[in-house]
Amino acid sequence: MTAPKAIVIGGGIGGLAAAVALRKVGMAVTVFERAPEICEVGAGLSLWSNAVTALRRLGLESRITELGSPVERMQVVTASGQVLSEITIEELSRKAGAPSLCVHRADLLRTFAEALELSVIRTNATCVGFEQHSDVVTARFADGQSESGDLLLGADGIQSAIRAQLFGPSEPRYAGYTCWRGIAHFEHPDLPSGLSLFAVGRGTQMGLSHCGPGRIYWFVTQNAPAGTADPPGGHKHAVLTAFTGWHPMFRAVIDATDESAILKNDIIDRPPIRIWGVGRLTLLGDAAHPTTPNLGQGACQALEDAVVLADCLRQADGVISGLRFYEERRRRRTAFVTTQSWSLGKVFQWQNPIAIWLRNRSFRTKWGHRQALKLFEKLVTYKVPQLLGA
Repeated sequence: MTAPKAIVIGGGIGGLAAAVALRKVGMAVTVFERAPEICEVGAGLSLWSNAVTALRRLGLESRITELGSPVERMQVVTASGQVLSEITIEELSRKAGAPSLCVHRADLLRTFAEALELSVIRTNATCVGFEQHSDVVTARFADGQSESGDLLLGADGIQSAIRAQLFGPSEPRYAGYTCWRGIAHFEHPDLPSGLSLFAVGRGTQMGLSHCGPGRIYWFVTQNAPAGTADPPGGHKHAVLTAFTGWHPMFRAVIDATDESAILKNDIIDRPPIRIWGVGRLTLLGDAAHPTTPNLGQGACQALEDAVVLADCLRQADGVISGLRFYEERRRRRTAFVTTQSWSLGKVFQWQNPIAIWLRNRSFRTKWGHRQALKLFEKLVTYKVPQLLGA
């Protein structure tokens, strides 16, 4: 019997994870990526315990653990470095049965690509649309080529061409703030191994995490109109100029970052939707449920999607019922992450001095600490299914 064939549009984290997962349950998979090669530059990401559990299901946990850095404690601090709260992530990881990590995006993508045969991934392939019939779905590409299969997975990001054809073109929702991100080779006694810092200021956030041996991943946000350009001098000059009053360590890690290793992006998402697909087609990751990064769950949710999708297709009587089962299982959780992350971002970006005082005071209270623990526990202890054979 011929194995069902999946067409995956998008060679990012979600698309490659889905390819690994679908092959584990006996499907034939081809991934189409518009870029000339599978690569990612300049940024790190959080892989909380739920994501590491998903990697375990894919057989990739040990490799990613080698490449990343464990997150054992997280301190919430002010711009001056005053500690407001501390969460013992290690305890939550024990409950979840998997560690939490920070890893370079490029390392994660490379690990997925190495887990797939070269023939599985086709680059320089820009998908411009699809057609489907009762027994087949066909992806069309900008060069005039096409590919048909039993199912089509849109994993092509927040500006997904597959989503646009399904629901019509639309602009993402701007959160009201922009973000600089970078990775530096940096060490400091106030940032020991296992500790991540999250700083809240006036209309700003900053995060610092170890991201592999000798590397620190950092991000900084600032309230600004959409599309605001940096002043002359580059990204590093813009950040250092904007955050003159921050703790010296925060400024030192930025100063230690090469200009070429700093990225800037406006923070965007899309409100949750109920319908992700039709017939033999569905969406995954940012194509389905893009979220702001305030919970560090964007990549984590894409990894969960990949494993759940494969599990649903394994269990279902047919492709179409399997896709609808996947959407049903994932809709509520991803909507919760998107909504919570958007709301938290608004609080973290407050500018009013009274509101900031109230926010910082709440971090110090037992109630605030319990709420944070409750939220994190709900996120990291998600039961990612086992992937048994086809």
